[in-house]
Amino acid sequence: MAETKPSIGKTNRRKENLSKPVELISKIFFITIGAIIAGVALELFLVPNAIIDGGITGISLMLTNITNIPLGIFLFVINLPFLFVGYRQVGKKFAFASLYGIAVLSLTTGYLHHVEAFTNDKLLAVLFGALLLGLGVGLVLRLGGTTDGAEIVAILISKKVNVSVGQIILIINIVIFIVAGFLLGWDSAMYSIFTYYIASKVMDIIVQGLDESKSVTVITRQYEEVAEAIMNSLGRSTTYLYARGGISKEETQVIYCVVSRLELSMLKTVVREIDPKAFIAVETVSDVTGGSFADEKAH
Repeated sequence: MAETKPSIGKTNRRKENLSKPVELISKIFFITIGAIIAGVALELFLVPNAIIDGGITGISLMLTNITNIPLGIFLFVINLPFLFVGYRQVGKKFAFASLYGIAVLSLTTGYLHHVEAFTNDKLLAVLFGALLLGLGVGLVLRLGGTTDGAEIVAILISKKVNVSVGQIILIINIVIFIVAGFLLGWDSAMYSIFTYYIASKVMDIIVQGLDESKSVTVITRQYEEVAEAIMNSLGRSTTYLYARGGISKEETQVIYCVVSRLELSMLKTVVREIDPKAFIAVETVSDVTGGSFADEKAH
């Protein structure tokens, strides 16, 4: 009797069924690690030195310094209504991942509340606290959650008014730091601003990665030669986009491609060698998925 082999479709479905639990466990694990790291930063570096962060975390830190009530209570209670709104407006996966991250963060800060601070030097507290906070929160953000309901507030407000999410968060944090200046002293407020800045930069690195990508648009009459040179020199494929000059009304092709930050300088050199007058526009790309570029990054 001939041996029957499973179809390709059944094999793929089995792989998908196996990958989903592994992906979920991995997501829970790294959100847990991220939230614990953020909790260590808050309780062992920032809270003992009266240094705050932005958003709901900053409000919670101020209330903790004023009332001596454990930070974890404020983090969970204040964030809870925003998570409920996030569940209805943003999505249940985001809300559940955020709820879990905030719960772990709250428990971690509660457990460490009576542990002695690592340092009483404010400058060291700012540097190491911000690095750890950015690392921890960045891990949670990368995996589709958040540890701060202020981002949910900003998303909802941006839908109602013509202001970006980033600008709304900036306005919220400016108000928080001004209030912190009156309540905790202006030295603490200024240290807090540096903490927030460093933590946000570390978060960007964790979420976007060190290998930042750049999208490049090149306008040149010698587009075929330039596209071929980019392919030969950098190994990057290009895309032609139809364009028409606003003044000259001349029809042409615009070259579009995505390169790594390290390849950008080489690309400019290649283009300038063929057409010194070529117009080159460069933009930062927060994420690249699919296509040959993603495949090369994976390797």
